[in-house]
Order: sequence, then C-alpha cells, then structure tokens
Amino acid sequence: MLVYPSSIDLSGRTLRFLTGRLAARRQDIGTRWRRLPASRQALLALAHLRCGDTYAQLDSGFSIGITTVYRYIREAVEALAVLAPSLAGAMRAIRQKAFVILDGTLLPIDRIAADTPYYSGKHKRHGMNVQVLTDPFGRLLWVSPALPGSTHDLTAARHHGIIAALTEAGLRCWADKAYQGAGGPVRVPFRGRHLKRWKHRHNTTHAKIRCLGEQAMATLKGWRLLRKLRCSTNRITDVVKAVLVLHHAST
Repeated sequence: MLVYPSSIDLSGRTLRFLTGRLAARRQDIGTRWRRLPASRQALLALAHLRCGDTYAQLDSGFSIGITTVYRYIREAVEALAVLAPSLAGAMRAIRQKAFVILDGTLLPIDRIAADTPYYSGKHKRHGMNVQVLTDPFGRLLWVSPALPGSTHDLTAARHHGIIAALTEAGLRCWADKAYQGAGGPVRVPFRGRHLKRWKHRHNTTHAKIRCLGEQAMATLKGWRLLRKLRCSTNRITDVVKAVLVLHHAST
C-alpha cells in the first residue's frame, strides 16, 4: 500500500478546540491509556469529517485498527454533538439579527431503492433532510436534526418547531417556494408563470436576499463527509451537530 502526506484545510484553533474536548472527556471517564494521544485522535476525527477519509484509510494512516478508528471517531462526534445549540438556544442569538434565511438541503446517503423513506423525489436520490438557518450575510447559525429524505421542507420546518419559534420571536424570515403556506413571519416568492410586473420585481428582490443562504449550504458541504454519508442514519444528526460546533469553533 502506498502512503503519502496530506493536509486538512482547517486552522490549528479547530484542532486545539477538539483536542481540549477529548482531553476533558478522557479525564471525566478516567482513561489511563490510549493508542493515540488526544491531539492525534482529534486529527483523525477531523480527517474523517473534513476530508471524508474512510476508516480503512485512517487505519493505515494512523497505524491503528479499524475498530479503534470507529470508536475514536464516534467518541469525538459525541463529545462535539452535546455542545451544539438547541433551537431555543439559537433563537436567543438570532433575535439580534434583522432577519434570517431558512432553507433545506439533502445530505446524500448510501441506500438502495427499497429504502423508500429516505428517497427524495425532488433530488432523485436517497438522503437525509436537514433545515438550516443563516444570518443576513449567509453565515451558518443553526442546523436541525436529520429527517428521512422524503420529508418535505415545510413539513420538516414545522416538525422541528422552526416556524413557531420564528413567530414567537417576531423575526422575519426569507425562504424559497418549498415553504409556501408556512405563514407567520416566513416570506416566500410568488408562484406562477404569468405574474404581474410588481410580483416579478418582488421575486427578483427576494431571490437576491435568499441566495445568500446558499453560502451556508456550501459551508456545510465543505465538510466532505456530508457529501456522501455511509454511517447509520441514526448517527447522522450527531455528525451534523458535530460539524456545526467545529464550524463555529473555527470562525
């Protein structure tokens, strides 16, 4: 097998942050010895999350068994996931914003045609639906737990209580056509082919505002593991939360 040096496009601050969380966890559970120190475990987890390196690749790169790789990554993800803000916690920070942008995205997974709940008719592939809130500049604020890909964006937003939370906060929100009928503070474009001129102007202005939310999607997919998830669907929510915490730690 050929081995070569590689790099991870993250700052040293991100590595130090995760190393600190893992070191604290080891102290809490009274760990006496590990194959890798906390700093190397953090590097291993970042290589998996940011670069999408497989367990087999990490097994060779860090000279540990695949079972140990799996256990180390799971431990890191769980240590990070508990730090992710809840919707209520995120809303306390969001209240200070002029408005927010709401959008949904599909995280692809490796499932077969028989797994109907995970198949998205819109995207024509299997995946998990997550809802994303960003600030007016397209910066990532909050990411929802993952639901099966067949879930409609509006249904997912209501399921997570996003619409109710925005209404209670009296905060304006821009969203795309998938959220038609959300009501409350959610503003969506007009639908139809033959619209009046003022409606066309409204849609153009709306699109200019909402498109900034795509930056957050690019930020999320910058963690290459999220471009094709191969883990259990029960773990995807924790993976997304871990990515959100690491993103905030690196900015």
